[in-house]
Amino acid sequence: MVFEIASWSNTQTELEEKKLKFYQRYGVEEYYIFDPEQGVLKGWLRSGETHSGKTLEAIDQMSGWVSPRLKVRFELSDQTLQLYQPNGERFATYVEIVEQREQERQDKELQRQRAQRAETALEQAETALEQAEAALVEEQRRAQALSDRLKALGIDPDQF
Repeated sequence: MVFEIASWSNTQTELEEKKLKFYQRYGVEEYYIFDPEQGVLKGWLRSGETHSGKTLEAIDQMSGWVSPRLKVRFELSDQTLQLYQPNGERFATYVEIVEQREQERQDKELQRQRAQRAETALEQAETALEQAEAALVEEQRRAQALSDRLKALGIDPDQF
């Protein structure tokens, strides 16, 4: 299968005669040309018999055409070619793929930033806990020292 995208440098003779003959000679089963400037899709399918074997014959109606080899459906809408997978899902355009990748990159960056903020918050919480535990230990030490002084003076701190 060959799929050509016409550009300003291609000629109709080049695509529809010279290349068609070349692909005919070398056994291409399907040949498609899309001209995005004109919004024109043309196709040829290997079928029929001649003295030299099967030939590439023009496909009359390309909109809605399903490639026999790839099972890909071609649709023309407002001079735009849409291709559909065998399961009916539309193939994404180059622009859509780039946008999707950029969105995925942004999502990953956002997740990374969130994880970093969560890690910072956890570190701060651990530091605060360590400080609180140290303060509690210090308070317990002071309370024990005060209790010991009171007992040395003959006062029972449990009586208060």
